[in-house]
Amino acid sequence: MAALTTATGAGLGHSTAAESSASVDTLFESATSLAALIRNRKISSKELTGMYIDRIHKVNPHINALVTPCFERALDEAGKADSALARGQVSGPLHGVPMTIKDSIDTEGVVTTGGTQGRSHFVPKTDAPVVARLRSAGAILMGKTNTPEFTLGGVSGLGTTANILFGMTKNPYDTRYSTFGSSGGAGAIVAAGGSAFDIGSDFGGSIRSPSHACGIAGIKPTTGRVPRTGHIVGYGGPFDSYQQLGPMARYVEDLRTILPLISGPDYSDAAIHDLPFPDPGAIDPSSLRVCFYLQQGQGAAGASSEVANTIMSAVEAFRALGCRVEENTPPRILEAMEIRSQIRNADGNAWQKRLTEEYGTTVPGPSRRFDYPLMDSAEFFRLLAVQDEIKSEILSFMKNYDVLISPVRSTPVPKIGDPYDYRGIPGWSFTSIYNVTGYPAGVVRGGTCSNGLPIGVQVVAGPWREDIVLSAMAFLENELGGYTRPAI
Repeated sequence: MAALTTATGAGLGHSTAAESSASVDTLFESATSLAALIRNRKISSKELTGMYIDRIHKVNPHINALVTPCFERALDEAGKADSALARGQVSGPLHGVPMTIKDSIDTEGVVTTGGTQGRSHFVPKTDAPVVARLRSAGAILMGKTNTPEFTLGGVSGLGTTANILFGMTKNPYDTRYSTFGSSGGAGAIVAAGGSAFDIGSDFGGSIRSPSHACGIAGIKPTTGRVPRTGHIVGYGGPFDSYQQLGPMARYVEDLRTILPLISGPDYSDAAIHDLPFPDPGAIDPSSLRVCFYLQQGQGAAGASSEVANTIMSAVEAFRALGCRVEENTPPRILEAMEIRSQIRNADGNAWQKRLTEEYGTTVPGPSRRFDYPLMDSAEFFRLLAVQDEIKSEILSFMKNYDVLISPVRSTPVPKIGDPYDYRGIPGWSFTSIYNVTGYPAGVVRGGTCSNGLPIGVQVVAGPWREDIVLSAMAFLENELGGYTRPAI
């Protein structure tokens, strides 16, 4: 694990647990509840921030989730937040609440590496819009969380979030196990009680898989909801629907608080629309038309018994509520996933080579390849047309349902370095199809497998219906138990 240093290399400043009058249990409250405690003067922002810093010092040596802290700045900003509150000034709904941010998202004055050697000392001059909006809403940045290089693949053979700068991140429920990625640092630090929430990015499941592995809640919003400006892999081109930014927290209510704050145009990311954010509280879960599936088509890997049992618990909860429930699989998922893979590598991976050169990386990570065979342009455009055809078929399929329920992965969370190549099994991951379609998709903890690791449930709705996703997630959180604190 890399030594914890501040962005400027200065020594760490932090309080000790003995100085706090609040219980450590406070750290595991929702961010929404913490904001209320601060506003009601039940705890100060500086006291809470100090407690989180203490918690990071306790857990991070075991999980290596936070890689670049800015603790002194955080304590200073927390003190200013307390002073503002004393004057009757509240910045917003997250006034004084500490957060962390994935290391692929720009943070003004704090090193942002994106996991690549060429940016090991890169200090952004401005915050990414999502970070700026959270800070304007009162949140306090404590540091950056680990990500694979460019968020696009870690170190071969490990199967967890890792890069050559900071090493690998471990699961707080059992450090022998993976966090998945690429937002594994975010998932691990939130689950371990080291941060109230984080912002992750999702190119094929990178919010949802770590949320599943770490037993927290996370949501990938609709393509066009949240600006991606300031993320190391941005937007545009044939992959435009894939990459989205979204919140990760222990509780669904925090996703509901945070997502509207970071949504809306920044007038840089041209794909972002100024659309209303419907109220999840207006959704009656009993009225939902529910579809579930346990494999992605003929020949795909079906969910293991433990994963299937968890999904069926979610299904039965909806059925008991009076929902109309059907088992059905969206069409042509496996075909779409194969096309996605071919499109991603069609230029021989020159797009990732350009990133490497842009950021001055002379030592790419060991998984970085630039030698995929080039695809003929006619075949490339044919595949794009077929991908659009499949998206239309899935959209027609969605007319019959309000919400889809599925696994996140077909198997429980593996150990780090597990030699079994799960990624070689068709349909092992249930997430990336919704990066292709651009639909909102969230994950909430639904159970625990025999190895003690969490099992998540994926909840999907049609475009712009984050309100349905969040309502269904909140229902399942209440019925199935949701987040459970790890022993670490």
